[in-house]
Amino acid sequence: MNAKWLEKNKERFPKHIGFIMDGNGRWAKLRGKLRTYGHKIGVDSLVDISKYARKLGIKYVTFYAFSTENWKRPKDEIDEIFRLAKKCIDDNKDDFNKNNIRLNFVGDIDKLPNDLKIAIKNCIKDTKNNDGFVITIAINYGARAEIISAINKIIKAGIKSVDEKTFEKYLQTAGIPDPDFVIRTSGEYRLSNFLLYQSAYSELYFPKKYWPDFREKALDKAIKVYLKRNRRYGNV
Repeated sequence: MNAKWLEKNKERFPKHIGFIMDGNGRWAKLRGKLRTYGHKIGVDSLVDISKYARKLGIKYVTFYAFSTENWKRPKDEIDEIFRLAKKCIDDNKDDFNKNNIRLNFVGDIDKLPNDLKIAIKNCIKDTKNNDGFVITIAINYGARAEIISAINKIIKAGIKSVDEKTFEKYLQTAGIPDPDFVIRTSGEYRLSNFLLYQSAYSELYFPKKYWPDFREKALDKAIKVYLKRNRRYGNV
């Protein structure tokens, strides 16, 4: 991104971008590869986009890595996704504290393989005080399940009257601002159970690129699209 253009416009950049990382399998199939290879290169995109977003001054990024519906996929593919997730944590964990990065997770982590669950919990603990840049990974996550869980916690707490601020404290994203911008790659036009409550006023963008091809130039283009939007929040 041009340095002068960046300096002129960065105050209007989204503070939080959510990414629905779609198209890994189709990307691999077009190249005569297994779907798992697409997930491997997809992790590279996640790392690259995280680093670039941080460089641009974006404070929060959230990546939809594995949904509650993804358990329907073949076991070998699921196992590889979880293996890649743990490897990504292990390969990058030293950089988190070095660069003041907090790694956050949303979803039902307890149902994940034990080695991945331990790696996630350790990373959350080790980076909890970092506040320079926040990466959230949605893994075994579903927005409907999150909302229902929040309601049950409120009932259990004996709270009789609930406003938005109270409700948001019981969401897994408590303390993280709602996404300004949600990007779903591969040309599909769905949120697929991703941050449904939090995305009520998010700007949505659906590029045709598959996730493994979504890198710096693609994010530049997306941000330029975002800056052309008029966010009225119900106003005129």
